[in-house]
Amino acid sequence: MTDPAKPFLKDLHAAAFTYPAIDNHAHALLRAENRADIAFEGLFTESRVDGEALRCDALHTLACYRATQQLTKLFNLKEGSSWEDVKARRAEIEYIDLCRLSFQPLGIQCILIDDGLGAKEIVQDIPYHDQFIHSPAKRVVRIESVAEDILKEVIANYTDHYAALLAFTSQLTARLSGHATNSDVVAFKSVVCYRSGLAVAPKPVETESVELFAAFTSVYEQQKGLPRVRLQKKVLNDHVVHLAMYISTQYDIPIQFHTGLGDDDMMLDLSSPKHLQPLIKAYPRSKVVLLHSSYPYSREAGYLTAIHPNVYLDFGEIWPYVSAQGQRSVIRQILELAPTNKIMWSTDAHFWPESYYLGTMQAREALYEVLSEIVHAGELSEAIAVAIIQNALFHNANRFYKLNLQPILKK
Repeated sequence: MTDPAKPFLKDLHAAAFTYPAIDNHAHALLRAENRADIAFEGLFTESRVDGEALRCDALHTLACYRATQQLTKLFNLKEGSSWEDVKARRAEIEYIDLCRLSFQPLGIQCILIDDGLGAKEIVQDIPYHDQFIHSPAKRVVRIESVAEDILKEVIANYTDHYAALLAFTSQLTARLSGHATNSDVVAFKSVVCYRSGLAVAPKPVETESVELFAAFTSVYEQQKGLPRVRLQKKVLNDHVVHLAMYISTQYDIPIQFHTGLGDDDMMLDLSSPKHLQPLIKAYPRSKVVLLHSSYPYSREAGYLTAIHPNVYLDFGEIWPYVSAQGQRSVIRQILELAPTNKIMWSTDAHFWPESYYLGTMQAREALYEVLSEIVHAGELSEAIAVAIIQNALFHNANRFYKLNLQPILKK
C-alpha cells in the first residue's frame, strides 16, 4: 500500500497505471458456450480442477480474498461480498460483456498467446482476442504439443520403430522451421519442466543412439492406440528441446521455458531455472525466456538473466496466485540483480477474462509500489523509474519479439 505521507509520484503513477502493455505470455479465453466448463477457482490456484485443494483450501488463501475484493469492485457489488456472490454475478453477465468489462481498463496493446495449453475444443482462437486489444495478438508455439501431434501420426503410420523415430525427427524439424518463419509466430515455448524437469542434458543425443532409440520405442509401445499421446521420457523430451533450440538459433526466434510455479504434475525441485544453465551455455546464440518469475526461484532467475546475455526474465503468473506482499517481494528480488532492459511482464492469463483483469491490475499496482518505494528511498530518480516501468511493460518485449509496435497512448 502506498504511504500517503510520502510525496505522490505523478509521472511514475501514470506510467504504472496507464502506459500500454504487451502481455508476453498468456493463453486463450474459453468460448462463451463453455464458460462454466472449468471451475472458476482455477483463477487463483494451480491445484487440480477436480481436487480438494481447489474446492476447499484455495478459498482460504490471500490470493482468493484479494481476488474476491477486486472482482467485487469490478462487478459493482456491495462491499464485503463473498466469493460465491462474485461467481453468481459473473454468471449473470453476457460473456462478451464480461470480456469487455474485464479488458476495458487494462491498457493491454498486444497479447502473445500460447495456444498449446490443451482444451482446444473449448477455447477461442487467437484472432478472437483482437477485439479487446489495440494490436493483433501473436502466437507462441508450444513445442511439446507439436511433437505430440507428430508422434501420434508416426505411431499410426509406421510399424518399424527406427523408421518412426527418423520420421518423427525430420517432421518435427520441418514443422518447427515452418512455424519459425510464420509471421504470426513470435516465439517457441517448452514445458519440459512438467515432463522430465529442466535438467536438460547440455549435449544432444544422436538420432542413431541406442539411448534415444530405446526411449522412443518405449514411448511408442506405451502410447500406441491411445487417443492422446504424451512425451514423458527424459531422453526423448531432451531430444525435442535440442531440436527446438537449434531451430530457434537458426531462425533467431526466442524460446520460452516454463519455470517454477505449476501444478502437481511437476516436480518442484526440477523446476528451478538453475538446471537450465548448461543448456543456456550450450546455445549462446539462442534467446531464452524464463517464464513465471521462476517463482519461488526468482533470485536464481535474476542471476541467470544478469550473467547470460541470451537470457531474459518474464515476471508473470504470480498474479493472482501469490499474495500482494509476495508479488512485491518477487519484483524486489528480480530487481536486485536482473538488468531492467531484460525483464518483461505477462499475465499468464487463461480461460477467464478476469484472469487478464487481475493479472494486469495487480502487476501495475506492484510495479508502482515497489518502484515508488525505491524512489522515495533516494536510490533511483523518478525519471529512471518511469523508464523501467515503460520498458518492462512494453518496450523490452516489443524489441525482443520484433513486434515493431508503437505504443498507443491514452489521450
